[in-house]
Amino acid sequence: PYKGEILPHWRFKDAAAAHESAAAIWGLLEGYLKAGDFVGADMARKFLQMGFTRARRYANHAGGKKYAGPVPADKKGQSGAHGRAELPRNPQPDVDKVEAARIFKQKWDEAKALPEYQRQKAAFEAKYGK
Repeated sequence: PYKGEILPHWRFKDAAAAHESAAAIWGLLEGYLKAGDFVGADMARKFLQMGFTRARRYANHAGGKKYAGPVPADKKGQSGAHGRAELPRNPQPDVDKVEAARIFKQKWDEAKALPEYQRQKAAFEAKYGK
């Protein structure tokens, strides 16, 4: 259910979209924490993290493609180069995407530092392990 709630707010096209998106996801994160729903809060945190990583990827690589060629069939769904060459980085990173990444990074860091997030994370890990 969390993906369906969070994904519609996830945008990193430019700084304005990132600001609006991060604020909406932050609101969801706070709601999950207030409800004692650590899993939801952690999913919201993850979307803030992904906003950062995706915006940086699009800032650094034209079209957001980091590696040459398709992902090998037996590696689909896994992270990594899988023997593919890394495409050249943009000599001038897209400044709007860099700013979008900064916005998401700031909110991601704030989320991880929230005392209530840390408390619920510790309780979750104590109960279920890391």
